[in-house]
Amino acid sequence: MINPKISPLTISQKLALMQLSDSFFPSGSFTLSHGLETLVQTEQIQNPQDLLIFLRLLLNNKVGPTDGVALIHAYRGSANNNLEAIKQSDTCLFAQTLIEKTREIGRKSGRALLMIAAETWHDPQLSILSQEVSQGHIYGFHCVIFGVVGRVAGLNEEDTLLAFFHGLVTGLLGAAIRLSIIGHRQAQQILQQLVPDLEAIYQISTTLTLAQMWSCTPAIDLAQMGHQKLSRRLFAN
Repeated sequence: MINPKISPLTISQKLALMQLSDSFFPSGSFTLSHGLETLVQTEQIQNPQDLLIFLRLLLNNKVGPTDGVALIHAYRGSANNNLEAIKQSDTCLFAQTLIEKTREIGRKSGRALLMIAAETWHDPQLSILSQEVSQGHIYGFHCVIFGVVGRVAGLNEEDTLLAFFHGLVTGLLGAAIRLSIIGHRQAQQILQQLVPDLEAIYQISTTLTLAQMWSCTPAIDLAQMGHQKLSRRLFAN
């Protein structure tokens, strides 16, 4: 259902939406499997149904109440030209991200996104954030930077968040294809099956405060921690 309070996108905004949500955009997030590679190699995920369960757990119990919340508050801080609000969002996400390797990858992909965005959209906030990140004054997590970039590109917060979710899910489906769990047709079917979940986590992300951020995915967390010990790896985590 279309929200009547949200104005229709202009052509330039539609193009920006497609650009940001496309895996062609070189933010580095396509190198992440979020523990999927470990779960595949240990045979905990062997078929499309296992993959669907994994994605639903990741979205509902982690991405929605952490990354999504951080993104929304970063977007709102950017819209109000409030750098401290962006920093607070980034700091709260750092506190919620307990796995060191996940923190490292989140910051690396955030820096990659910030570098590309600053070269693509010339905006003072991106320049300031680039300086803050380089000086170590802000961690620069990917979803936080994505929220700012969405605002800079002229998107509203709804479309920015949906672009982030879409990019995350399609990236994981692409990873599953490369890991030979599914084919391209099955990926499209799973993407459609996840629509109700994406609608639900959108509501969660836009209503929680930073203090209410939470996550509970112990099996996925253990898989991410075990990724470095795999004998062969296609992905960064």
